[in-house]
Amino acid sequence: MVSLISPGFHFFPQTFAGNMNADSVMHHKLLHSVRARFIRFVPLEWNPSGKIGMRVEVYGCSYKSDVADFDGRSSLLYRFNQKLMSTLKDVISLKFKSMQGDGVLFHGEGQRGDHITLELQRGRLALHLNLDDSKPRLSSSPPSATLGSLLDDQHWHSVLLERVGKHVNFTVDRHTQHFRTKGEADALDIDYELSFGGIPVPGKPGTFLKKNFHGCIENLYYNGVNIIDLAKRRKHQIYTVGNVTFSCSEPQIVPITFVNSSSSYLLLPGTPQIDGLSVSFQFRTWNKDGLLLSTMLSEGSGTLLLRLEDGTLRLVIQKMTERAAEILTGCPDNLTDSQCLNPIKAFQGCMRLIFIDNQPKDLISVQQGSLGNFSDLHIDLCSIKDRCLPNYCEHGGSCSQSWTTFYCNCTDTGYVGATCHNSLYEQSCEVYRHQGNTAGFFYIDSDGSGPLGPFQVYCNITEDKIWTLMQHNNTELTHVQGANPEKPYSMTLDYGGSLEQLEAVIDGSEHCEQEVAYHCKRSRLLNTPDGTPLTWWIGRSNERQPYWGGAPPGVQQCDCGLDESCLDIRHFCNCDADKDEWTNDTGFLSFKDHLPVTQIVITDTDRTNSEAAWRIGPLRCYGDRHFWNAVSFYTEASYLHFPTFHAEFSADISFFFKTTALSGVFLENLGIKDFIRLEISSPSEITFAIDVGNGPIELIVQSPSSLNDNQWHYVRAERNLKETSLQVDNLPRMTKETSEEGHFRLQLNSQLFVGGTSSRQKGFLGCIRSLHLNGQKLDLEERAKVTSGVRPGCPGHCSSYGSICHNGGKCVEKHSGYFCDCTSSPYEGPFCKKGTIEIYVFPTGCVLVPTDCRHVTGNSC
Repeated sequence: MVSLISPGFHFFPQTFAGNMNADSVMHHKLLHSVRARFIRFVPLEWNPSGKIGMRVEVYGCSYKSDVADFDGRSSLLYRFNQKLMSTLKDVISLKFKSMQGDGVLFHGEGQRGDHITLELQRGRLALHLNLDDSKPRLSSSPPSATLGSLLDDQHWHSVLLERVGKHVNFTVDRHTQHFRTKGEADALDIDYELSFGGIPVPGKPGTFLKKNFHGCIENLYYNGVNIIDLAKRRKHQIYTVGNVTFSCSEPQIVPITFVNSSSSYLLLPGTPQIDGLSVSFQFRTWNKDGLLLSTMLSEGSGTLLLRLEDGTLRLVIQKMTERAAEILTGCPDNLTDSQCLNPIKAFQGCMRLIFIDNQPKDLISVQQGSLGNFSDLHIDLCSIKDRCLPNYCEHGGSCSQSWTTFYCNCTDTGYVGATCHNSLYEQSCEVYRHQGNTAGFFYIDSDGSGPLGPFQVYCNITEDKIWTLMQHNNTELTHVQGANPEKPYSMTLDYGGSLEQLEAVIDGSEHCEQEVAYHCKRSRLLNTPDGTPLTWWIGRSNERQPYWGGAPPGVQQCDCGLDESCLDIRHFCNCDADKDEWTNDTGFLSFKDHLPVTQIVITDTDRTNSEAAWRIGPLRCYGDRHFWNAVSFYTEASYLHFPTFHAEFSADISFFFKTTALSGVFLENLGIKDFIRLEISSPSEITFAIDVGNGPIELIVQSPSSLNDNQWHYVRAERNLKETSLQVDNLPRMTKETSEEGHFRLQLNSQLFVGGTSSRQKGFLGCIRSLHLNGQKLDLEERAKVTSGVRPGCPGHCSSYGSICHNGGKCVEKHSGYFCDCTSSPYEGPFCKKGTIEIYVFPTGCVLVPTDCRHVTGNSC
């Protein structure tokens, strides 16, 4: 078997047959070209009657290589033909390898403040890019982007920087970060030269502004110019500082990896008959704790221990008969001595450059068995892995790791879960009302686990409607004077959320509206239906809208123009009559595709006695189109199909169901080998099965009562890189940890089947509603309208939720949900729980008595 390991540490194992005798040659060609950092040959079997042996030749593709070796005190300067190089587009590409974690790869700057710098910082690549003259210099500005990790491993790493104006793609070893530079400028202005390998200080030969790069750079191109080729041919555009050679030196450094925290060790002999001890080495690890070194001291004086505790190095001498004495403590102030000296686990990580008594140790000799002893080591390989690159913590969660796994900190993100996938908040005011909440401020997350974040709204929960109010920053009546077409007045509205968040609420609602009012005195509004409007508003499409509240889109009119009730019948708005007295045009905008109002522009308040005042109310919506979106399956062979569910790293599925059937598949999606399936496998069991290529995982939740009771039940299944889980109603959540090794991408390619399977067997009989996949809401009802065996909607909400109506209130069924009819109850409100006030008249006066008082004695409860 041959395993090819790509720069992103992806494994591509392939198995090839070998020869059956000593002389024949077997040729194999890969189907596609592969770029790899390592090729590992693993013999799977051999001829049992012969001896074990293998000879391998690997053929690559033709490859041109121009290499420069920088010694940490050198650089190449590429000097422009003119004083200033101003570019709107840049492409810079190179490969590098180094053992040093810090160093400048290239730098350029202009006298007005523009600069570009790429440098290694603690084994990561940091890109500084500034196109804005007012920005601070390199020394005080944070990086524009940071990519890569453990890049000081003496292996080749590729870098590609592409910039068009303010838009930048920054790629390191196939990981790409897209960002947009701040400021107004599109051009990068560099004066005189670009430096590669360091930042020389002008007028001070051999002096550099920051630490230089120490290592090799290959195939360095700046906007199509081969910099190293020019330097090799001693072209006049290139000036060399220090010693730059054009072959890459290969330092003979052999790293080792301690793989297992319980069984890995390296035993090396010291130097006999020497007083004292000198040990030096370099190490790297992700673990905060581990024993790095232990040795017995001479004459039985004890044991020397060098260990890592909570990320701090501590050197301890453990005496045979006495309590340990610390030489270098490094112990936090808040811990006692006994806590500091607790035993800790063995080291997991990499070491290199091991010297004992100033003598280097040949680790290849250790591997060959001629020096020392070892167990469970990788020799000549540092197999440390950055499990936080890429960062699988979602929604801004911060990633940390140990040697074996990664962890996500979801603090202040608004999300929870092993990978910060699940929103803390509900998706609409309708859901909050369904949970028994009354009016108030709530955070809603319209797409759940999707990319849109939560934002605050006001939920006005009334008897018949659940209104969602999104307030903006200027809802008071605002007066305007002195505006004309050359100097218009404009106001931009801020709703406290992004336009995408607002659009998600609007698109998910049955109805939305926004009241607009224009009060005027000699200030015209829309002018005439055929003329240029003098006042307009901007909506979600960023287009001018020349109609006012109460009128539909496409007609330049106000509400009074539709029913011909304007002050002047020749005009279609009251304000267009241009009267000297105050009047107004007020109405509701309700065309959802144009909402919300994001800006208002006024141009006619600059004439004598001309004045206007405007007010735009909050955006208001009601009717959740998805929470009650339901379908009924009435044949086992029926199903709905949707596009493939793409969820390689994180997948969550949630829905409500009700049924009287014994079993049936809720949904299924297949790949070549991978699959995902949710089903009711028995009257009291829900099963979630998934396979990402490592064999199927199955989670089963057993209910103490039947789930096929024709009542609504809630199901939520999730799979991420850390765990797989299944939740049913309020029953205990079932969870299995995900393996850190093997396949981890869920790759599906068939259609998503809802209510059945691709084989049309084990179909579901019953109702499914409010189906969400990774925050996306599937419109079941719309698909059911064109599918046989499936009906839109599902009656019987009151049978499940009727108990939410209290104090004699009656649950009344609606197509989309239900409401509580409180007419026969002395209470009111959305759940018939809010007491009313009645007035009792006594000879001594009137007394207000709440109706929830059961007995009245005298004048009080």
